[in-house]
Amino acid sequence: MIDALGDWARGENAAVACFYFDFAARKEQSPTSILSSLLKQVVGGLEKIPEKIVQAFRGEGKVIGGRKLELGEIVEILQVISSSRRTFICIDALDECEAVHRAKLLGSLKQILHKSPSTRVFLAGRLHIRDEVEKQLVGGVAVIAITPTNDDITRFLRAKLKEDTTPDAMDQSLEEDIINNIPESVSEM
Repeated sequence: MIDALGDWARGENAAVACFYFDFAARKEQSPTSILSSLLKQVVGGLEKIPEKIVQAFRGEGKVIGGRKLELGEIVEILQVISSSRRTFICIDALDECEAVHRAKLLGSLKQILHKSPSTRVFLAGRLHIRDEVEKQLVGGVAVIAITPTNDDITRFLRAKLKEDTTPDAMDQSLEEDIINNIPESVSEM
């Protein structure tokens, strides 16, 4: 989806910024670092950087050793940029975000959406966070539940097994166990 959206955005003067949560780096993925990453992507696609952004960074650079922008400043800059051009923010694996960080992140996204009606946010994650997302982004959310079928999972597993760089490490019995057991355990979740 992100590749298709990025291809479309090139010809439409639109910005696409993406973030993928990594379970192994949960502690480092704060709302400030996430939105900073998104801001960097959006600014990177601009032909000219708005004066408000230039001033914000110049002001922070004057502090001893420099200082990173705070969450509120990042939200404000994203509001400015996304109010002047169509912006798509894509966040994958939101369920991997720590709950305390997720609440702040969703609150920040709500602020951005409030000031930037042409901005669209795509969030992907497991179903257990659905209520939290709907509650935080009340009125601005359309939820689409996508559940893989056993055939989808089996096709995915077969494709991954074909890419195995050490095929001799697995015998036919283990491969059959993987193909038979994983789709069943996923469908029970």
